[in-house]
Amino acid sequence: MLYEQLEDRRRDTAKRLHDALHDETVGTPQALTQRDAEVALLADRLAGLRAAEHGLAFGRLDADDGEVRYVGRIGLLDEQNEYEPLLMDWRAPAARPFYTATAASPEQMRRRRHLRTRLRTVVAIDDEPLNLAELSDEERARAGSGLTSEAALLAAVSEARTGRMGDIVATIQGEQDRIIRSKPSGVLVVQGGPGTGKTAVALHRAAYLLYTHRDRLARRGVLVVGPTPTFLRYIGQVLPSLGETSVVLGTVAQLYPGLDARRDEDRATAALKGRADMAPVVAAAVRDRQQVPRAPIELVVEQQQVVLDRDTVAQARTRARRSRKPHNEARRIFRKELLRLLAQQVARRVGGDLLDRRDVEDIRDELSESPDVRRELELLWPTLSPEQLLTDLFADRRRLNSVARRIPAAERVLLERAAPGEDVPYDRRWSAADVALLDEAAELLGDDGAAQAAAEAAALREEVEYAQGVLDVLDLEEDLDPELLRATDIIDADRLAERMQVQRYDSTAERAAADREWTYGHVIVDEAQELSAMAWRMIMRRAPTRSMTLVGDIAQTGDRGGAGSWHEVLSPFVERRWRLEQLTVNYRTPSEIADVADDVLAEIDASLQPPSSVRSTGEPPWATPLPGTGADELVVDRVRAERDAVGTGRTAVLVPSARVEPVRELLAGAGVLDPEVDAEELDTPVVVLPVTAAKGLEFDAVVLLEPQEMLDESPRGINDLYVALTRATQRLGVLYTEPLPPVLKRIGRR
Repeated sequence: MLYEQLEDRRRDTAKRLHDALHDETVGTPQALTQRDAEVALLADRLAGLRAAEHGLAFGRLDADDGEVRYVGRIGLLDEQNEYEPLLMDWRAPAARPFYTATAASPEQMRRRRHLRTRLRTVVAIDDEPLNLAELSDEERARAGSGLTSEAALLAAVSEARTGRMGDIVATIQGEQDRIIRSKPSGVLVVQGGPGTGKTAVALHRAAYLLYTHRDRLARRGVLVVGPTPTFLRYIGQVLPSLGETSVVLGTVAQLYPGLDARRDEDRATAALKGRADMAPVVAAAVRDRQQVPRAPIELVVEQQQVVLDRDTVAQARTRARRSRKPHNEARRIFRKELLRLLAQQVARRVGGDLLDRRDVEDIRDELSESPDVRRELELLWPTLSPEQLLTDLFADRRRLNSVARRIPAAERVLLERAAPGEDVPYDRRWSAADVALLDEAAELLGDDGAAQAAAEAAALREEVEYAQGVLDVLDLEEDLDPELLRATDIIDADRLAERMQVQRYDSTAERAAADREWTYGHVIVDEAQELSAMAWRMIMRRAPTRSMTLVGDIAQTGDRGGAGSWHEVLSPFVERRWRLEQLTVNYRTPSEIADVADDVLAEIDASLQPPSSVRSTGEPPWATPLPGTGADELVVDRVRAERDAVGTGRTAVLVPSARVEPVRELLAGAGVLDPEVDAEELDTPVVVLPVTAAKGLEFDAVVLLEPQEMLDESPRGINDLYVALTRATQRLGVLYTEPLPPVLKRIGRR
């Protein structure tokens, strides 16, 4: 019955989507907007119905009064039986007891049942009595643990990793559910140690908010910011599996439209660019381009002398600056005012008493058309792009020293770099740290309309070329009767292109990702502790309502410019108007590994409380020294042994940054890695990563190479070591040449 209703709804939604896409009566801009909104909504709904096929129903609640409620990924009604509920959406208020009811607080529920399925087949059933009278002594003891559906939970967290994060919709715990369903307004900070499910909570919160506040959030979308592209690939299937597509996923390096910054940059320079000090530097760089001449500039226009002296230009500049408009928009005011002043200057010279207003306007028009005047206006107040502003700034030491005086000279030199050649790809011209500076510059420069006009013209040219190609193909049909009308007799390429543009639509996510000034209904930041001050300024622009969920762990801060406390991060934007939630249970890391990691956490900050681990594997972590000779062979043997031990699971070799490529080549040469597969493809049995790329990820087994070197390569190396130790769900091993750091004293030597 459930799957019959699912198929009916899927067919109906697909038909409505088809009809909306091919509605030729749509013509007015208002109707187009309404049609696009309907198409986006139907596309989201269809995606959810398709995703629901996998684990459609996963739970059942038996109430004290005999009512039975089935819980699943979506809600379904029995259309043949007065629309009786067949299946409750997991986000519905009535489904909440499935996640929060306990034997101590059953919420009028008698039993909870977990259904584990493979496609449409039920493969396991776990029953959990919620009536204390029905519990055994052992079950009563476990009832105080705070965990719900313990059997299903432990089965889920013990499964082999697949290289992609799965949803936790069937095993959400009480403390997680409270955060997922909390109100969307304001800034919510979710602090939690490794393995507490911060990322899963954030993503399920996005799905819950889109369900509960669909009208508002579907129009504006949700932005999810992650630490690395690898991490985004890892979580990429979670929201689609929950039926939500009105979401934009990106790293900081991808938040500037059209750019995926890939330029390598050393940590010291990146940290400097991320400091709040850079905001006034960028502002000063913009003001520096609004110049007045050092000496008068004399021009001859229509046989009349025109002088651009310092006072005249300064007067126009002051007028433009007082408008408070961005640089490129204020340029129009500067230009208009300066032309007015110059026209008055010429009028006075030829006899102002003899000229009326129309004569002065004619002089101004002549000045505006003069190539010499236009050239000087552009030099004095140029139209600038963010890219041009920063390229000129970093390539000119004199200009940099002028606008960045508050930065010490010894650090200032880190910003210097030659302008990239035209042969350098756009993405390779900019680093991730540059993106926030580009965004800051774009905010200060504004848009003079030229960029948008150029983009629209380019898009139209592409449409015309495509349309012409379509018409050419139609005209080449050999069996066409020459007496019949051809396509080109009825419509030309330009008109066909316009028609195609009218019928095109973009999803909310596509429109948002392409628009730097788009503001989102809700913003989620994962590993939020890693963001620099400048990155926070950029992200806050995307969330002017401050509807945000920030998840992270201060103890895992590895970036030099990262956060030392949440107050430090948020006070410039919301002062104390934010709320904190804590996740306290570690579902990922077994107790054997957690004990080792807790020692490192105490070294970072003795006041931090480690999350409690809920399971044990019986596999203690091991450490083995690498010999002077034969070290490579031992590395290969140990990695191969861990790979074999986890079977179909995933093994990560986490190494200091300088060793990534050598270790990849070593393991590929030994046949442990496939050299033809992307080095960071998480679907492979073995992957080699620096710790910075492993944040937020999890693996069945982890082999950690050279922990002392990891400590030494960064001022926050101890935080990186903590991250590395807490990626494993089953097994952990350490290989080392330098003496093992004392903080790892609990690891048994093998």
